[in-house]
Order: sequence, then C-alpha cells, then structure tokens
Amino acid sequence: MTTASALLAPAGPGRRPRWLRRRVAMPGLGLTLGVTLTWLGLLVLLPIAAVVVRSLGLGPAHFAAVAFSPRALAAYRLSFGAALAAAAINGIFGLLIVWVLVRYRFPGKRLASALVDLPFALPTAVAGIALTAIYANTGIVGAPLASIGLRLAYNPSGVVLALVFIGLPFVVRTVEPVLADLGQDIEEAAATLGASRLAVFRRVLLPEIMPALLTGFALAFARGVGEYGSVIFIAGNMPYKSEIAPLLIVTQLEQFDYEGATAIAAVMLVVSFAMLAVINLIQARERRWRDGA
Repeated sequence: MTTASALLAPAGPGRRPRWLRRRVAMPGLGLTLGVTLTWLGLLVLLPIAAVVVRSLGLGPAHFAAVAFSPRALAAYRLSFGAALAAAAINGIFGLLIVWVLVRYRFPGKRLASALVDLPFALPTAVAGIALTAIYANTGIVGAPLASIGLRLAYNPSGVVLALVFIGLPFVVRTVEPVLADLGQDIEEAAATLGASRLAVFRRVLLPEIMPALLTGFALAFARGVGEYGSVIFIAGNMPYKSEIAPLLIVTQLEQFDYEGATAIAAVMLVVSFAMLAVINLIQARERRWRDGA
C-alpha cells in the first residue's frame, strides 16, 4: 500500500482516516495529566499537607487552646469579616467601573483602565504605606474625615479600605470580558418591548454576568483573607481590635511557636476552603438556573 493510500484508508473498523484525525500541539492525556498533577501537588497540595500535619502534632487540647483562643477568634473575625465586606464593596463598585469602561467612550479611558491594574503591579508594602499616608488622621483625606469623627486608619475600617484597594482588579477583570461579549442589541431589543432600564439590567444583563461577578467576588475574598503587606501599616495591629490573622501567625513565628502558627493557619485554611466551596456551589446553581431558563 502506498503512502497516500495509507493516509486515506481508515485505520480500523469505524475509525476515520488518519488525515482526518484531530492533531493537537500538546502531548497526550497521560503525559499532560501527570505533569499537571505533579505540579499542583508540589506547589499546592504539599504545602497545605505540611501545614495540616504540623498542626496535628499539637494534640487536640493544645490545638484548641491555640487556634481558638480569644485573641485568635478576634483575628479570624476581622480577617474574614473585612475580606467579605471588601469583596462586597468591590462587587458593587467594580461592576459600575466595568460598565463605564465597556459601555462608554470618554477621554482618558485607557488611563482609567490601566489604573485598575495598578494594585496588581504595586508592591503591597508600598500600597500600605501610601494608604496610611493618605487616610491617616494627619493625611490629606484622613484629616478632614477625622475632624468629623470618621477615623479610617488604625481601625478595622482601615483593613477594609486596604482590602478594597487590592481586590478591585479581580472583580473588574473577571466581569469585563463577559460584559464586553454582551452586545447592546439585546438591551435595545428589551427596550423596544417596553422594559425599563432597571428591568433590562435585572432580567437580561445581571443573569448573564452573575457567574463572572461571583467569581470575581470569590477571588477578591480569597485575596483579602491572606493579605498582609498592605494591611499592617494602616490597621494599627492592636490585639482584639485591629489585628489580622496573618499578622498573628507572623507573631507566633517570631516567638518560635511554629506549631501555634500552623494551628492558626490550619483554621484559616479550613474556613477559606469552606467559604470558597459555598461560593462555587452558588455559581453552579446560578449556571444551572440560567441554562434551564
């Protein structure tokens, strides 16, 4: 059989000729899956397993005493509560920013879009120092606010402010491509049928962008829970008031209490996984509802 005949002939019963088979640039499933699992195991699973194993060496009583002490519980409440509040704020204002960047043309649009990515490029310590200089009681913005009794720096509100700053790009860049793919023709069609602007947004646009918005919310929340550099300068770091959980972990490490640090880290890990799992379930239900509708 000639080479041309071999290429045109089917390779077996019910199989397509070789020249019709789909060719891919990457190797087969076995090799790529093995590399993927190995890479994820080394970078993600192994460090997480080390934290869990090290914390289990404390014993149940010592683990509970360290991980659930009053100081640790106060740090958990601030870290997770501030991360949730900042993610919610970014969900609202991030959607507004995306709407302006996608739907309108105005002078300086590219500059405004570039400013959204600034928290990605700016070192977190620099961001914390800059936020403290601006919003402290003697800062440009903080001084007028402090004169009316609104103190942002060295309070839990300062933690929320820092987390809003570093979490905004996650929401904007996640929702932006989805909204850009939604042409204005669907809005115009809904308007011609008599729908108000609020009805168009609530019934037509919001169901389409909600999965992406929840994804951005989850990314901003996850980033905020573990944030350290931009928070410690503006938080005040007062135990039971403005001390975040990552700072408490660093404090334990400075005291050479490695088991205590891993116990607090293990609690944060479990709670973070649980909250992200809930968000993913909400996203999955939203997708099923949208597909069913």
